[in-house]
Amino acid sequence: MDNKLEKRIVRETAIAITKYRMIENGDRVMVCLSGGKDSYTLLEVLRLLQTRAPIKFDLVAVNLDQKQPGFPEHILPEYLESIGVPYHIENQDTYSIVKRVIPEGKTTCSLCSRLRRGILYRVSDELSCNKIALGHHRDDILATFFLNLFYAAKLKTMPPKLVSDDGKHMVIRPLTFVAEKDIIEYAKQKAFPIIPCNLCGSQENLKRKEVGDMIRTWEKQSPKKVWNTFKALSAVAPSHLLDTDLFDFLNLKTTGEFFEDGDTAFDQDTFPDLENEQVINISNLKRDK
Repeated sequence: MDNKLEKRIVRETAIAITKYRMIENGDRVMVCLSGGKDSYTLLEVLRLLQTRAPIKFDLVAVNLDQKQPGFPEHILPEYLESIGVPYHIENQDTYSIVKRVIPEGKTTCSLCSRLRRGILYRVSDELSCNKIALGHHRDDILATFFLNLFYAAKLKTMPPKLVSDDGKHMVIRPLTFVAEKDIIEYAKQKAFPIIPCNLCGSQENLKRKEVGDMIRTWEKQSPKKVWNTFKALSAVAPSHLLDTDLFDFLNLKTTGEFFEDGDTAFDQDTFPDLENEQVINISNLKRDK
């Protein structure tokens, strides 16, 4: 086991949790476990932080069994029992609904996601969980950004933390700063019992795969390009874009005084990688008094 790799993943997860205040003392976190590399990594890293952080929070692993043909129902319960994590398996046949509604060869992700989201929100209430943790990582966030940019003409992506439309559920993404290549290697080293998804995994023509391939190519050619694009998502300058809802261009006037959003405000041209930034230690996760 590569301890440096695990330390890096744990550190980057702790940075995200601290920066966005994802987990606080007394939280009960529902960890959505699909059986893929990302959710296994998420659960394992949160288990490690649970033993090290100076706050107390509970974890409950939840799997939504969507009744895909051939789904190995025994794998997740056996794994979770072996590591001593409380869990709940929710049985809902969303597979049949998706296959009935979506024509063969068309993208199933949107409908599948909506069905899954509604079920998980309900289960979180039933299990008294106030946080719902998803396994999306840095590359997922970047891919969503580019999909919105290229195909929807929007500057939008997955946020690290959000409140559901009904205002009742808090969704968090603790792996926000973790690169997919590290998760792939970590999953191999930990030998997680991976369960493939037959719904979306077989749709090789998805736009998300195309964008993912682009990101992986960049990663090989120029890793800094990937990190800088990712960092730009948290360094937004509304006064240097075109959205009149974010910046009041209509009433912009000269004053003869220093203007902090002026033409020299964003001249800095160096962008340090996350690895070289000051590390936020998990000890900064303060206990409530």
